[in-house]
Parts: sequence; C-alpha cells; structure tokens
Amino acid sequence: MRKGMLCWTVSLGLAWGIPAWAADDTPIAWSVPHGTDNGEALRQLAAGLIPRYNSPDPVILLDTRAQLQIAAGRYDDALKTLAELLPLRRDSVRPLDAAGTVRWQIYARARQIEAKEGTAFGDAYANAFHEIVPPLENVLSSQVMASFGSDDDPYNVQPVELRRDFGTLLKAQVGKDSITQDNAVALVKAHLMAEAYTAFRPYTAKLVAEDDARRYDVHAPVLVRTPDGAQVTALVMLPKKHDKPLPALLGFTVYANPVWSELELRLTAAHGYAAVVGYTRGKGISPDQAVPYEHDGADADAVIEWIAKQPWSDGRVGMYGGSYNGFTQWAAAKHRPKALRALMPSVTAAPGIDVPMEGNVFLSFVYSWVPYVTEGKALDQVAYDDNAHWQGLYRRWYESGKAYRDLDVLDGKPNPVFRRWLDHPSYDAYWQAMIPYKEEFANIDIPVLTTTGYFDGAQIGALYYLTQHYRYNPKADHYLLLGPWDHIGAQRSARPVVDGYAIDAVAKQDIGRVLRYQWFDYVFRGAPRPALLADRINYEVMGANIWKHAPTLAAMAPGHRRLYLANDGKALTLADGKGTTPATLTVDLGKRDDLPAPDAKSPELDDRNALVFTSEPLPDGTELSGLFSGHLDLVTNKHDFDLMITLYEKKADGSYFQLSWYETRASYAADRSVRKLLTPGKPIALDFTNSRTTSRRFEPGSRLVVTVAVVKGAGQQINMGTGNDVSAETAADAGEPLKINWLPGSFLDLPIGSFRH
Repeated sequence: MRKGMLCWTVSLGLAWGIPAWAADDTPIAWSVPHGTDNGEALRQLAAGLIPRYNSPDPVILLDTRAQLQIAAGRYDDALKTLAELLPLRRDSVRPLDAAGTVRWQIYARARQIEAKEGTAFGDAYANAFHEIVPPLENVLSSQVMASFGSDDDPYNVQPVELRRDFGTLLKAQVGKDSITQDNAVALVKAHLMAEAYTAFRPYTAKLVAEDDARRYDVHAPVLVRTPDGAQVTALVMLPKKHDKPLPALLGFTVYANPVWSELELRLTAAHGYAAVVGYTRGKGISPDQAVPYEHDGADADAVIEWIAKQPWSDGRVGMYGGSYNGFTQWAAAKHRPKALRALMPSVTAAPGIDVPMEGNVFLSFVYSWVPYVTEGKALDQVAYDDNAHWQGLYRRWYESGKAYRDLDVLDGKPNPVFRRWLDHPSYDAYWQAMIPYKEEFANIDIPVLTTTGYFDGAQIGALYYLTQHYRYNPKADHYLLLGPWDHIGAQRSARPVVDGYAIDAVAKQDIGRVLRYQWFDYVFRGAPRPALLADRINYEVMGANIWKHAPTLAAMAPGHRRLYLANDGKALTLADGKGTTPATLTVDLGKRDDLPAPDAKSPELDDRNALVFTSEPLPDGTELSGLFSGHLDLVTNKHDFDLMITLYEKKADGSYFQLSWYETRASYAADRSVRKLLTPGKPIALDFTNSRTTSRRFEPGSRLVVTVAVVKGAGQQINMGTGNDVSAETAADAGEPLKINWLPGSFLDLPIGSFRH
C-alpha cells in the first residue's frame, strides 16, 4: 500500500529496452524532418532497421522485428512474424505475455485491411478484432482485453503519455544528422505505441463489452447487508459455460475502480471460477461512510456468507489479492467463516504492524492515502497523484518543526482517520481487533500461499502473518514464495528491473495471472501443487539464478556469523571481535534546514544521521539468506529514539546494493504493544530480530556494509526523545542534540555462509 505501489497495474508484454549486444555501432544517417509530419521519415527509418536488427533471443528478435515491420507499413510481413512469435510466447515462463503479441496482430491486421480495402480504420479494427479474438481461449482473451488499457485506469498506458514520451525521444534527436541503432529502435517503437493506442483506444471499450457478453454472465452490482446493518458492494462475473455450481474467488478491496475490478473479474471467470469483487463499506454503491481497516473483516465475512448461498456457488470461497486486498483476507479469516477455504495474500498490509506505522514509527505516505480511499464512492485519483503537493506538505512540516499531529492543519484540510491512528501509537486493542491476534491464528486451518518480495515495502506485514500462523498453528498449511520483486511484481508480474537491479531469469514469474490460478486449482480442483512450492519457504537467491526451498525461515541461512559494530579509534568496522571504544552518533533533532533538494537523486548508500560500519572483503561465493538479528548495548541522553539499521553489499567497483533494513522505536523494541522508556545516562540493551528477509549471493570482492541511523526526515515521525507522545512533540522539544554511544558489545547475527546449490 506504499505510495506509488497500488496493486492494479496490468502487464502489457511490451519490449522497450534494447540490449547493448543487439546494437550495430555504426550510426545511421537520419535527422528529424522539418515540419510536423515525421511519419514518412520514421517509416523509412523502420524499414532500414529491419535487416540491421538482431538478437540471440528469438522472442526479443521477433517482437522487435514485428514492430519495425508494422511501423514500416509492411503488414503482411508483420503478421507472419507475429504468427511465428506467438507460440514462443505461449511456451515461455510467462505465457500470458502473448497478449501483447495478439494486440499487435489485431492492429497489424486492421492496418492491412485499411490499406488493401480502403476501409475506415475503426471498421477495419473491428473486423480484425472479430477475426482474431473469438477463437482465443478465455484466459488469453482476458489479457488481450487488459492490454488495450482504459481511459479510466490511471496506472495503465495512456495515449497522451505515449505521445509525450515519443516527443521527448524525438526532441533529443533535433539538430543531429545521425542516430544510433539503440536510439533508432526506441524511437520507432515509441512512435508506433503512440500511433497505435491513439488509433485503436476509441474503439476497444465497445469491442471488449461485446466479447465479455459472449463469454461471461456479467451481473449488475448488488448490495450485501452486514450484521451491523451496513451495506457493501459486490460485483459478480460468471463463465457462461458451466453446468454445475462453481467455487468462487473473492477479491475484497478498498480500491473501488470499476476498471480494475473488471480486469480481476474477467481473469478469474476466464479460469472457470465464479468471480466476485467486494468493496469496503462506503465504496461503490454502498450508502455508508468509508473507513479503512476497521470493518473489513466482518464485511468480507458477510460477502463470503452471501456467496455461499448463491445458486451459482458450490459453497467454497477462496480469497486473493495484494496489499490492502491481502489484509482483507486475514481480516476475514480472523473469525474463520465456514465457506472460506483458501487464501492467497500477497505483499500484505498488516495494520499496526507495517502500516500506518512500522516499528511504532508512523509513516507519512499514509496521510495522503486516507483521503484517496475515503473521499467519495470511488477514488480521489487526481488529488492522490498530485505528488508535488504531498511531498511539499511533508517538507513544509519538517522545516516548520511543528507537531506531526498538525499535518492536517498545515494541509488546511481535516484528516480525522489519520488523527485517530495517531491516538494509537502502541499495538493496542484498536489494531488487534482488525486482524488475527495470537491464539486466533490457531483456528486458521485452511491452505495459505503468501507471496512477497525483497524489494517490497510491505514484506514485514506478509512475514508477520506467516510467523504468527506458524507460531500458533505449527501444522499450518502455509507456503511462502519470495523473490526479487517489488510491491507490484510480488502480486502481479515480476518487473525485469527493480531499483536498477536486473532480476535473474528464473525470478521472472507471473504471480497474479498464472501462479494464483495454479494455487486455487491445486486447492479446489485437485491439480498438482505449483512446482515452485517445493517446501514451506521458497526463495530465489539473487545473483545465483536459482530457487531454494526450506522448511522454515531460519533454515534459509547458509550459515551464521556474528559481526560486532567495532570502533578501534581509527575506523568503524564489522569485526569478528569487539572494538576498543564506543562509537558515538550525534544528531541534532531540532535542526530542520538539512533536507536534500526536492529533485536530489537518492544516494546508493544513505549515511545521513548514521554511522557506517564496513567488513573486510567477503570470501568468494558468500551467500546471505534469511533474517538478521542483533544485540545493541548503548548509552543515550534521551528517553527514546527511532532507529534504522540497513544492510548493503558494497561491490568491488564501489557501488552499493541494498539488502534489507530494520526500523523501530527504541522504547518498543522489546514489545510493540508496550512502551518502555529508556533511562538517560544508563547502559541499555536492545535485542531484536529483523522482520524482513532477503537472499543474495555476493559478487566477488564484495564487502558487507551496515548503517546504524537515527530516523530523521520528512517521510516519518521525528522522535524528540522526551518520552511524551511523539505526535505532539515539536522541534522546540528537541533540546540538546541526541547522543548515542554504541558500546563495544553491540553486534549483528547474520545468516551468512558459503553458497550451496
């Protein structure tokens, strides 16, 4: 649920990047034509690229060749190339990427009809659609429909943005008389995308509706009454061809966008399930007031009970979805409704654990999220996407030194839900009522598949549910799948590049479109268990291009090594033995003119308000997999502080790769439910186990780097250390700078050892 990480984007199967090995270093003589009509010049450029372009990857080669042929107006050739490409896509690890190929087939065929028969493009496109789409099986067809996008989907491709992207690339060539092959292919592709989407988008909504009517029974939205008298919206889509009641798959969400819901309904119905989407009360056609988190468990249970009573239902319900939609699954399972038979939560939010606070430190991004989901029956997308406003607000708050509780005063608009959250800084009964708590996990006896990623901000929530489920139900039928995925990739389709890291080939999985239905087919239809789920814990080792499997999170570790946060008076190191002197960190919490410029690039290693400890070079073949823990001996001059410990790989070339991090309020380190203030001037011991895991085989010559930092920035609360309510503290309460002496006994226990296949 992190800002910018909403869970409804659609993979279009586009190939944008042009790898260096595909490039011919010889520049191509080409310049931007005068005037506004550059179509003919680009067609000639595309035609010239067709014989030049090559790639050892047949999928990339054929995909790029087909786009160049379309751009050059060689539609007959393009259709032959696409026919050759389609089976390769279908037989890949992500077979539904073939939807992008079919999309190009429809467009190329439409242009072919237009050129040969003189038919208007709209009619030609409809003819091509009716010729190509009806023979497709439902699942592939559902993704072809998704690939068209919608004007009402803010996170999908939009023609105006494509035209802008093309204009940017074209402008970069102005004044030049040649172009590299890399840039030429990118320019032609950008022009084709802008031209194609601008041409066909006006016609696709009608064609999609016609195809849906042929394949599915689409029900009008209905209201389901809850036990306390509220009403929640339910949307239903059924496959037309079914001769008996069906198991149902339910996504329950606060993200009330009909386009997003339709995508999920269509894909689920295409797999032969009764497809249902339910909305948080107050969303859709519900007359009630929307309140995130507080009622979703009981409301989802009401929808599950309603589903089980429908004539098209066989009485079995599974739930799926990521982020907030993962939370609603656990909220529903809290009271174990009889019809709920399986869960697949991804990148799962855990209120009070990882959102709106992490380690009892409140996070600023949720401030803007509240009005996004509560103001109106849909989503306040325009306001939410005004990133300049929100970042400006958080910056003004930081620089003003005002209380965190006064964010809405600075914003000039009340935010009562956010204020109510701030009234609960401990993990108290308010939060505990929302999801299973302690022994309630023991009653959850249905199959669960959790997916999350090493780059997922919500990994801490996903692992919280997993570890609590195992703790209170040791025989829980609960699997975990972990990979180098971000918040989107771990619930949808893996992004090939995440935060600059090109993921391994085996990690390019399709979680939301393929694995989801393999999982539910296993549970409901007796299909084989998905091959990736070879044990309870299943994880990809970054840099090794392999999957490993373990019975527990602890068993991920290839070994164990204790490294001390050592200071010998000359350098701060990660050492096998204790240092000789404390390492001192001093932070002026009242100083508020120290933010980086708004457009400053984030550093690879964030050493602000931090001490940096570096190891000796690690042995070649070193692997770190699992959760790190630590023991911190310290003396401070405050009653409290907020701590961030971050692990990095420092490569031989001096670049950094972030591995994992741990964040907590020191007064809650022992128990998130009870605040225990520190005694200034007296030695304190803090023990912790991180709630985020990772897996990485280090590159040769790498070192391990750890930053030990005090949390101080515009993205979170700032703890002044008075021991009072942090939300009410101001910069004036900071007093003397925070001083922490990290004593020589401080260490980290790391799940690190030699890589073993």
